[in-house]
Amino acid sequence: MGDVEKAAPAGEHEDESNEEEEGGEAGTRPGRTTSLMQNPAVLAAMQNGLGKLVGQSSGYVASLPAPVRRRIKALKKLQMESTNIEAKFYEEIHALECKYHELYTPLYAKRTLIASGEYEPTEEECEWPSEDEDEEGEELAEGVKEKAKVEDVKAKSETADKEGDEAKGVPGFWLTIFNNVEMLAEMIQENDAPLLELLEDVKITFSEKDPMGFTLHFHFAKNEFFTNSVLTKQYDMKCLPDPEDPFSFEGPEIFKCVGYPIDWLPGKNLTVKQVKKKQKHKSKGSVRTVTKQVKADSFFNFFEPPTIPDDPTAEVDEDTQALLTADFEIGHYIRERIVPRAVLFFTGEALDEEESDEEDSDEDEDDEDADSDQDEDFDPSKAKENPECKQQ
Repeated sequence: MGDVEKAAPAGEHEDESNEEEEGGEAGTRPGRTTSLMQNPAVLAAMQNGLGKLVGQSSGYVASLPAPVRRRIKALKKLQMESTNIEAKFYEEIHALECKYHELYTPLYAKRTLIASGEYEPTEEECEWPSEDEDEEGEELAEGVKEKAKVEDVKAKSETADKEGDEAKGVPGFWLTIFNNVEMLAEMIQENDAPLLELLEDVKITFSEKDPMGFTLHFHFAKNEFFTNSVLTKQYDMKCLPDPEDPFSFEGPEIFKCVGYPIDWLPGKNLTVKQVKKKQKHKSKGSVRTVTKQVKADSFFNFFEPPTIPDDPTAEVDEDTQALLTADFEIGHYIRERIVPRAVLFFTGEALDEEESDEEDSDEDEDDEDADSDQDEDFDPSKAKENPECKQQ
């Protein structure tokens, strides 16, 4: 492995060990250094210090000769041209998505009719392998030996079928979906559930330009809470590299959202609550009870997002930015995942797939992290000095 790893003569190690025991300067002896490196506390401190340096400039590029730095600028300019082409690529992808959405629309419409009970699918349309049916078949096969058990299963099946005949469509279809998705379930309050049970459909419309984006349409049955039949949420997207950080561009991103006003019926607004507060008169000392209206937690706050200033230079405070970031994530998830795969979120199958994907992703990230602990401004000369490189 090189001169560094050549063993020193045994005598030398013995002399160093003796000097250390006699009170020589600690830390100047190789033996002392080795023992320190084996100390978990010391290693943790060193790793913490090195971790803070990751991603910081090593000054390598700045140390290069001027002609080389000049060529690097030319390469960055080429990279910028590549990024602009990438932006055009994503614009065309969005246009293609708009085109194919038209093909999905009739399927979504039929899904709505079945879930709401307005259309009863034919036997042919219901032909799909079911795990429950397979299990039932096995039970019937064993019924020759266990007749009593089969009769019990049959009775339960008939009862369930009778109840199913009385049910309309798929009860609570969208409410079940929202409850199955953690980020949406956290938004739903107890008072929201009766209204969300009346949610009949969630549709998407796309806009290709001026600005590029999409709108979510929540269709509700007639109810005692508000007069709207449809609540909408519009998301605007941009597909241009940020002038201040162009190389961070990764495709279209949401930059604005606008909610639709809800026409609540008197006393039915789920987004506010009445709070009683006692007030004491300063001079008279009398006490009175005042009823004050305050904001309440509710899923329907989703339709009243924070307002973003029209001035692009205006700063947005951290709390507002956090709310907007969460809102953008929810809107994108509903559009990208929930609406196209609604029945799989209802059954939970989509959630199982995503959990599996997340586990694989976590493993990949761990592998990447193990390989990426180097300075952002990489200095190739230092790689030669790295003992790990010599061991490969």
